[in-house]
Amino acid sequence: MAVRDRNKHVLFLRSGNLCAFPGCKTHLVEDRTKSDPPSIVGVICHIKGQKPGSSRYDPDMSHADRDSVDNLILFCPTHHKVVDDQPNEYTVENLQKFKYDHEKWVNDWEHVSREVSNITFSELDVITKYLVENAPSEYAIRVVSPKEKIRRNELSEQVENLIRMGMAQVKLVREFIKRNLDPEFGERLRSGFVDKYNALVKKGLKGDILFYSLFDFASMGSTDFGQKAAGLVVLSYFFESCDVFEI
Repeated sequence: MAVRDRNKHVLFLRSGNLCAFPGCKTHLVEDRTKSDPPSIVGVICHIKGQKPGSSRYDPDMSHADRDSVDNLILFCPTHHKVVDDQPNEYTVENLQKFKYDHEKWVNDWEHVSREVSNITFSELDVITKYLVENAPSEYAIRVVSPKEKIRRNELSEQVENLIRMGMAQVKLVREFIKRNLDPEFGERLRSGFVDKYNALVKKGLKGDILFYSLFDFASMGSTDFGQKAAGLVVLSYFFESCDVFEI
């Protein structure tokens, strides 16, 4: 049974596009050119094997549980082979711990929370330059209460807390845009963000998955907590201004 696209997407987001093998942290999606599509080098591994004869196969496991996000772990090609070739060394318990430790590290919001208060123009400069380079030519803006917007988009309490955390520093984004010598900078920045949002919506993403996908885009897929904090602030700025998410 093939892994569903939604589960693949959630796995890559939880893993931060990084190999979960301890000490590896190889980037698993290469997207550095505008002329070619992204190259996905990561390999999805089943902790308990996918079919009879595969490593760590559990005959009592249902198809749904076997392809669930909890039974999937993301590796680079090298460590995927190592883990599957050595099932006695890399047991179910070992891999479950690899997964837990790695995803906890990637999604450690306490680190992000501490870094939000330390955001400076230098972090914002890196983020906004990246977004401007991906800007199209059109955008739209409306105004609505953030609380109402959170409810309408069925965002979780965790996401709501992240948005509120980021909104505490959105004044930095406003000031950054205001100080930029290019009068069209703010519009191009907004357009780049809205374009990415629309592309994700067309793929069927919504709710928390849509938020985390935009968060990954805003922080450029970085695992640096300072960059992630800056990305959260920029995302919160556009959420507050109603440029992204249904209103």
